Amino acid sequence: MSSFDSDHRLEDIAVRDTGVSAAIDEPMRAMILDILAEEELPASDVHDRLADRGIDRTENTVRHHINELRDAGLVDVVHFEEGRGGTIKYYGANTTVLSYSLPQSAAPAIEEMIDAVRPEVEAALDTLTEEYDGAIDEITEEMQPCEHCRTQKYETYVLLTVLRRAFVRAYYAD
Repeated sequence: MSSFDSDHRLEDIAVRDTGVSAAIDEPMRAMILDILAEEELPASDVHDRLADRGIDRTENTVRHHINELRDAGLVDVVHFEEGRGGTIKYYGANTTVLSYSLPQSAAPAIEEMIDAVRPEVEAALDTLTEEYDGAIDEITEEMQPCEHCRTQKYETYVLLTVLRRAFVRAYYAD
């Protein structure tokens, strides 16, 4: 038997929100989210934008997928407009799906950026775990479906959710 020392370490966390994943299992829905992240549109205009991207579906099918995204909490009805035949709903995405891969050549720059912000991230995590420990514990208790699931990374998920959403509010602030 041989043994060896390894510098292997955790490098990243892939986040898979089960509600989001189920809603966007249909590839067209991710495209709809992308379209609605750019501008608020009625279903008929989303249908046209999809057609521009080569997706040929009926307008009713597009409405169905928008409603599925709305039911999953990823799309909101942002306003209504009175039209000739009734009320037109305008939709907007409140969540975006990023599905990319970084080029290998980016590794040195990414490492430099990680090192630059790590102290602030550590401070933010300290603040969250010290000041909101009770709230985090309550949330993780609700997330645990059974006694055997205590080894899951619920706290990591909660903290990462807070940091992701804070990032969105900071990055996309008006």
